[in-house]
Amino acid sequence: MQLNSSFKQSEKLSLNTEPYPEDGEIDKEVVEMPLTKPSLPASTGDGVGIYLGQRSNSLASQKSEELRKTFLAHQHERHLIILQDFPDPDALSSAWTYQLIAQQYDIKCEIIYAGALSHQENIALVKLTNLPAQRWTLQTLKSKDFSSYQGFVLIDNQGTTSQLLSCVQQANIPLIAVIDHHSLQSELEADFVDIRPYVRATATIFTQYLQAGLLTLDSSIGQHVKCATALMHGLRSDTNRLMQAQEDDFMAAAYLSRFYDAQLLNAILQANRSKRVMDVIERSLKNRIVQNNFSIAGVGYLRYDDRDAIPQAADFLVTEENVHTAVVYGIVHDEDDELEVVIGSLRTTKLTLDPDEFIKEAFGQDSTGRFFGGGRTSAGGFEIPMGFLSGSNENSAYAKMKWDVFDTQIKQKLLRLVNPRDNPIQSE
Repeated sequence: MQLNSSFKQSEKLSLNTEPYPEDGEIDKEVVEMPLTKPSLPASTGDGVGIYLGQRSNSLASQKSEELRKTFLAHQHERHLIILQDFPDPDALSSAWTYQLIAQQYDIKCEIIYAGALSHQENIALVKLTNLPAQRWTLQTLKSKDFSSYQGFVLIDNQGTTSQLLSCVQQANIPLIAVIDHHSLQSELEADFVDIRPYVRATATIFTQYLQAGLLTLDSSIGQHVKCATALMHGLRSDTNRLMQAQEDDFMAAAYLSRFYDAQLLNAILQANRSKRVMDVIERSLKNRIVQNNFSIAGVGYLRYDDRDAIPQAADFLVTEENVHTAVVYGIVHDEDDELEVVIGSLRTTKLTLDPDEFIKEAFGQDSTGRFFGGGRTSAGGFEIPMGFLSGSNENSAYAKMKWDVFDTQIKQKLLRLVNPRDNPIQSE
């Protein structure tokens, strides 16, 4: 297989199934990857760009009105807002905005996620703004009474990156709304669906809701200022500091500039990396192999709370000279649920490499047809459950042997794409 074959499905957009945080800033400038479905280009002077911009505004107004009617139909209810297991600033800020809008209709929403906030910027965002997100582990779910909830909402995901979805569905809680900027992953039955792949951040969609009047921001209200700051951070994060922003994203940022707190945002962005993150980056440097401008590194075992060190290490490795793509992975252990998963992140600056297609080609899908990973422009990730092989790491010899097997298998799958004509694993 040639790397360019990742574009063989010309009508397919990148699908982000990464359970990450999405994951941190990319410190190296990346080249925007062209999409084959129409986005919103700038005006070429013939009126086409203006027409598309007007069409986008019309859609935003239409969806805002549909969402308003959805809120009216569900007044006085209690809902769950489900985020991906490792929510990023885009998801967190969008969920908070949804919660604030819903309050006007006496709809009480709880923002929940099953994973962890381990990226320092995500932790700083939640702490400095008092963003009301809660972690619900699988153990927590056992003591929850779902009968008090009349619906749930998916924001910045479509359920494929959350462990909570199956539990909520088993409780027969109806899906009220899906709002996302990633490609449609499956047919979803909800009262309201707003999926716009040509928009680079879900925060942009929610800012358009604000502009349409679903919530009137007031700079004298501290909570509004903090929410606007969170939206600006989410928009900035998902557009790589606006370098990959489209017209809608820029317009949303311009609107938010009236309300957000620049000093608060700077404090969030200045959050220091922890020693554990630095240790993982050091491990990735020590263990990396570089072939055909790909840097591939396994970093061994990590605690669940340190999971976001993996994408940060990938961000760092892709800045190396003569490297256009970095993949970093490790075995993450969740002590609460006694589970282990292989988690990896990909970062690329290569124009013709589609992270979504590359990861799907490398790792495939499970027995239910669910892919182990995917991506978006310049970034991707994968998560592979270890199942029966989880745990028993008290025996250091066994733990090392287990890591060696997974490390070799992952490298083999990746290097088959990097060096398709070579034997990817060379015996010493």
